[in-house]
Amino acid sequence: MGHYVLGFQEIDQAQLAAVGGKGAHLGELSRIEGIRVPAGFCVTTDAFQRIMAEAPSIDEQLDRLSRLTLEEREQIRALSAEIRRTLEGTAIPDDLAAAITGPLAQFGEQAAYAVRSSATAEDLPTASFAGQQDTYLNVVGPPEILQHVRRCWASLFTERAVTYRLRNGFDHRKVRMAVAVQQMVFPQASGILFTADPVTSNRKIASVEASFGLGEALVSGLVNADTYKVRDGELIAKAIATKQLAIHASPAGGTQQQAIELHRQQQPALTAAQAVRLAQLGRRIEAHFGRPQDIEWCLADDDFQIVQSRPITTLFPIPAAGDRENHVYVSVGHQQMMTDAMKPLGLSLFQLTALRPMYETGGRLFIDVTQGLASPASREGLLEVLGKSDPLIRDALQTVLGRGDFIRPLPDEGPSGAPAGGAPTPIEADPAIVDELIGRSQSSIAALKRDIRTKSGSALFDFILEDIQELKRLLFDPRSHQVIMAAVEATWWLNAQMRAWLGEKNAADTLTQSVPHNVTSEMGLALLDVADVIRPHPDVVAFLQHVEDEGFLDELAKLAGGREARDAIRAYLDTYGMRCAGEIDITRPRWSERPTTLVPILLGNIKNFEPGAGKRRFEQGRQEAWKKEQELLERLRTLPDGERKAVETKRMIDRVRTFIGYREYPKYGIVNRYFVYKQALLKEAERLVEAHVLREKEDLFFLTFQELHTAVRTNQVDAPLIRQRKDAFRSYQALTPPRVLTSDGEVITGAYGRDDVPAGALAGLPVSAGTIEGRARVILDMKEAALEAGDILVTAYTDPSWTPLFVAIKGLVTEVGGMMTHGAVIAREYGLPAVVGVEHATRRIRDGQRIRVHGTDGYVELLP
Repeated sequence: MGHYVLGFQEIDQAQLAAVGGKGAHLGELSRIEGIRVPAGFCVTTDAFQRIMAEAPSIDEQLDRLSRLTLEEREQIRALSAEIRRTLEGTAIPDDLAAAITGPLAQFGEQAAYAVRSSATAEDLPTASFAGQQDTYLNVVGPPEILQHVRRCWASLFTERAVTYRLRNGFDHRKVRMAVAVQQMVFPQASGILFTADPVTSNRKIASVEASFGLGEALVSGLVNADTYKVRDGELIAKAIATKQLAIHASPAGGTQQQAIELHRQQQPALTAAQAVRLAQLGRRIEAHFGRPQDIEWCLADDDFQIVQSRPITTLFPIPAAGDRENHVYVSVGHQQMMTDAMKPLGLSLFQLTALRPMYETGGRLFIDVTQGLASPASREGLLEVLGKSDPLIRDALQTVLGRGDFIRPLPDEGPSGAPAGGAPTPIEADPAIVDELIGRSQSSIAALKRDIRTKSGSALFDFILEDIQELKRLLFDPRSHQVIMAAVEATWWLNAQMRAWLGEKNAADTLTQSVPHNVTSEMGLALLDVADVIRPHPDVVAFLQHVEDEGFLDELAKLAGGREARDAIRAYLDTYGMRCAGEIDITRPRWSERPTTLVPILLGNIKNFEPGAGKRRFEQGRQEAWKKEQELLERLRTLPDGERKAVETKRMIDRVRTFIGYREYPKYGIVNRYFVYKQALLKEAERLVEAHVLREKEDLFFLTFQELHTAVRTNQVDAPLIRQRKDAFRSYQALTPPRVLTSDGEVITGAYGRDDVPAGALAGLPVSAGTIEGRARVILDMKEAALEAGDILVTAYTDPSWTPLFVAIKGLVTEVGGMMTHGAVIAREYGLPAVVGVEHATRRIRDGQRIRVHGTDGYVELLP
């Protein structure tokens, strides 16, 4: 009978399947020296399985449940209630009842117990399930304990738990329920201890929340808690709340709320010494589990007892630096317009392509800027460059510097290099330079496509590594860099001088509309041309409205006008099909691999535009830029020394219009090459699947480039590692990457610190001038892009793949971005008012809400 019940002392992490997350942690906690855990035992999942086998009609109910979707809320509610009634009404067989109540004898049958649910898929490193199932306190006597064990089993099917499993892809049949039965503690105070600060994520600060009575008052949000912050054995902050209520055990069993006497409401629940002692216990528990913990504790007779500990799943992991020094890390994703988690192959390939070392954590890449901040010679330049790309990063770094205790300044080595933001790079506006750079890149990609065909096995990996050197040579070619910097600096010069001389804000925004050689903006207009080919053929339009299968292009030929449509889409994919959202991650599906992604945008273009819109759109932008140029030059000539100012301005306008389009080209070159590599690597993966080394070819995405090379060479792969990486990737997808992170794990957020933003408006960075009002469309996946004319796109970030949507919108709001990131460059070129870097825009703006975007001043108003 022992397999129905296990004492805490018999349990460790290895028995997760038998005792669930909570039970396993209680067992582990009981083994840590110096940690007191109230005695108890676990009713194992075998007991639950036995009851599931005994319960009438449960199989049929679970079958019905597994067929429901998240949208069917009413059916979920009714069916989960039915399953709970079935389980609560199922009699516990005598032998099982005896096994469960047997251990009570050693503690006294009339003692009080806490009966806690412990599911097998809760408190995992990747999914906390916190608060999913139920806990019952002060349960007295064997009949009551059996009744509450049954209730815990049933709580596996609360509506909330069922919905959580549906949302996170857990199978209802695979989750089992154990129950922890634990002696009650009647504490004078209790609460929660986080071994990392839950607000800033700082791993060196423990945060204690405390209130009088039982901790349920705090967990359920009934009372405000006292908070204590402890760092290195010292209380560094405390805030005492007014505590009006406490929950206590009631004599008849269960719990009751009690009012706290007035004179005690302001009293601290813990002394400073107790808070420090508790934090030290927390560090011991954290060391045992190897990661920050969220711990429930009770204080009785000046003695701390631990009743629960679980990993904190919301913390962003810290890059492994391999030393004990302080480090400051800046997010690469916020510079690259790609803040999603990346898979290992994508991370390793981007690291191979990068110029400087990048640290991987939480599925994202970071650069270490500690040295650059510490040296007075490089600090200003670094802040200037990062501030231009994202002012919130600059502000966060200034916060770290301002504290003065984290970064030790290095001695000043005197001036080094040219000052940031000085005079623009002298280079004349010659379009032949751009033609030559683009031509060189194209012939290099053509050679790569030709030469890679003959390579396979280990030789392929050596070939790709060599080609990455060629990619870097093109990417970091001084001439290419000079062209981009000439355009960027001319933009800054125009904005600064037009403001100083004419009081004109963001003048360069209008001047950069419809420039030549911009491969990203051309991509958006080219899709309008594809829509022109399809629009006259109603059968094709009707067919596209119901497309789901990626092989739809082959089906088109059967329809009237279908061949022309197919050829137009294929031609588009030949030029742009290597692009996709999050394209710096080689593992993301490209448009050529998943052409259905483009269908909603195409249909929108067919519906919202007249024939010839692409060319008209470009010409209109060119005219507006030309008019703006004439107007500025005329106004300048009326000023003192006006002729010189006009000549200088004209030179800068020519420079920016000739060169700024090329700014988008290097990324296009990288993504082109990545797709060639990817196709070759997938062929290798197919061979590994045939040889039964990989289970499916997409498994290669969970190996780094180096590991994949080894797998191809040895015909062996570490299957558990791939499974582990898949779980980790799922957990990383749920994390929000910080802009700035320290080696203490502290997430440092920046602020705009502006006083010109109206109350209630959302501050951001103005990147494309103009003011526009319209309906907000909050879109996180291009497939959901059903846009109407006049809509304003609100999204997390826009890399070049979002450009085809830009032709259909009137304005743009993103959470991430800077002056020179892709979305900003294209918004200016299309003449769209845009504000980027708006923190949590996709949560704070509702889909369908009317908003006003102030692209000149950098804020968004939410309209009633």
